Amino acid sequence: MYLQTQIFPQMTDYQQEIKDLTVTRSLRLLRDGFKSDFATFAYADERMTTLLAELATEFVDANIPIVDEDVEVDLAMMLIESVDIIAR
Repeated sequence: MYLQTQIFPQMTDYQQEIKDLTVTRSLRLLRDGFKSDFATFAYADERMTTLLAELATEFVDANIPIVDEDVEVDLAMMLIESVDIIAR
């Protein structure tokens, strides 16, 4: 009686490496094609604005000794306005 132990031949190391490189290259092409769209999407999302506001406020509070809370908020907003999200 014959039992087939392998339906498909196993990939050799170089075949697996070629497959991995192909997948990596494909992912990089997708990244390059969509990075600008993603940057626009992220920047336009309300959650990004909220996150940047929270982070800027925390940053100013931790690093810049300002006593007046209104001035602190103004500086945090100015920091946000100075940030651009760009795809590199």
